[in-house]
Amino acid sequence: MDKNTQFSSFKQWLHPINFQQLDQMVKEKQSDKYVKKLTTKAYILLFLYAHLQQEDSLRSLSTSVLDDKLQEAIGLSSISAAQLSRKNNAVDPQFLANILLELVAKIKKKKKPDLSNALKIVDSTTVTLNPNQFPWAHFRKTKSGVKLHLRLAFMGKGQVFPEKAVITPAQVHDRTQLDVLVDEKNAMYVFDRGYIDYQAFDRFSENGMFFASRLKKNAVTQVLHSYDVPEKGNIITDQMIRLGDVLHRADNAFRLITVLDDQGKTIRIVTNRFDLNSTEISEIYKARWAIELFFKWIKQHVRIKKFYGQSEAAIQNQIYLALIYHCLMVLIQQETDTKHSLLKLNRWL
Repeated sequence: MDKNTQFSSFKQWLHPINFQQLDQMVKEKQSDKYVKKLTTKAYILLFLYAHLQQEDSLRSLSTSVLDDKLQEAIGLSSISAAQLSRKNNAVDPQFLANILLELVAKIKKKKKPDLSNALKIVDSTTVTLNPNQFPWAHFRKTKSGVKLHLRLAFMGKGQVFPEKAVITPAQVHDRTQLDVLVDEKNAMYVFDRGYIDYQAFDRFSENGMFFASRLKKNAVTQVLHSYDVPEKGNIITDQMIRLGDVLHRADNAFRLITVLDDQGKTIRIVTNRFDLNSTEISEIYKARWAIELFFKWIKQHVRIKKFYGQSEAAIQNQIYLALIYHCLMVLIQQETDTKHSLLKLNRWL
């Protein structure tokens, strides 16, 4: 691939971003009022290029701008590492959060009808930071960090995309983001034990939202009815239950399915779905593994382990850019209708 083809591909990759709307937001907030060179648009283009090329530092990114074709693509002739650092700290993360939501809307508009479309996985991952470099993110005696709360949606054929994201300090509990991430009727949400909240479970049932969650071992349950289970398979029990004790109890009845996982461990899955069989519920909960793979992919193939800045805005910007990067790759998959993996598309770009 020659440089002309390479950078025309780069421009095509960025085409789904609505830069006109971005320019309008920047103008309203006067974010580029005194900026002569590195505008917010140029910053986004350059830092997405940094994600694509796995640039290790702002200095190496600054050197990349010496390439004529990159200069043409982003509208910059040169830039210093210090200027990049200042802009990375100054850009409002909300600009990037809005771009992410727009790309998600485009993905959802193009995705093909599939039974898994209504399946959504909710989880979080902690991005650990050096406490000496990031004292503002302190959350343990010897650690600093931020937490990415994420809702992952399916497009069919095992393909996923980040549908909604919230970035908080690491000490924020997962439960606090449950109502933010679980907000669509008739969707099926899957999450783990960190999101157990009996009152929220009642709200979901009353508002037409479905869920399946792993139940804690010490959770108090009262069996109301037992259903038959398949003779062969990993299902141990299938029951209708009351959840909680006298002081802390859910109002609605739920379903509790006990299964053996692939390692022979017992897992208890609580759900408000009574219309599916126990095997189907077990398979739905298994789909939660997709978000673990997504977090692994993000940390391995996107510049998220080594940050380009130390401020809270710089950290949030880099995480949002990583999610934008992923959505842009998904849109390429959709537009070309290719079966190739995101990793292979990344290498080609």
